[in-house]
Amino acid sequence: MTAGKVTVVDHPLVQHKLTLMRDVNTPTGQFRQLMREVSFLLAYEVCREFDTERVPIQTPLEAIQGIKLKGKKTCIITVMRAGNGLLDGMLDLIPSARVGHVGLYRDHKTLEAVKYYLKFPSQMKERVCITVDPMLATGNSAIEAVRQVKIAGATRIIFMCLLASPEGIKNFEMTHPDVPIYTAAIDRELNELGYILPGLGDAGDRMFGTK
Repeated sequence: MTAGKVTVVDHPLVQHKLTLMRDVNTPTGQFRQLMREVSFLLAYEVCREFDTERVPIQTPLEAIQGIKLKGKKTCIITVMRAGNGLLDGMLDLIPSARVGHVGLYRDHKTLEAVKYYLKFPSQMKERVCITVDPMLATGNSAIEAVRQVKIAGATRIIFMCLLASPEGIKNFEMTHPDVPIYTAAIDRELNELGYILPGLGDAGDRMFGTK
């Protein structure tokens, strides 16, 4: 389902696995594995619009024009730490991808994103850059992460998350109207602490077993 630049991946397997992740009784190990599986399925949809080119190859029987991805290797930008949970599944699908890291944490008083780490591959301008973070809540972390990716020179950027709030989408699109969003679900709203409702809790804490 697509509305504007937001695509909700409503595949039955995605929704089934997301429901298991929402369940408060799902243990850490299973939550982590589900995150990996869902990220693989989301990445499959994200890659649907990648540029391709025809190349000559020889099969065991004859010569043909095959289809391969065009351009520099894809770059996956993970917003640490929770974004790392989406990274493994994406690398299962795109093992040759380059990986960048943006370290951000949320100031719980202001809800603003605070940067503490940044490391990107070279030639960002020539790559499709997929920025990943499980939750698009207030949108502040996603906005800052994509801003850093743009500063590094990237011009083809996609944002991918598990869950989004209407408020987060609105804030993100006001700042980055050129960046499409892929998500498994758009939830109802944010609470007073900036958490998505009904949501699934803090993705990083549930993935790593921390509080």
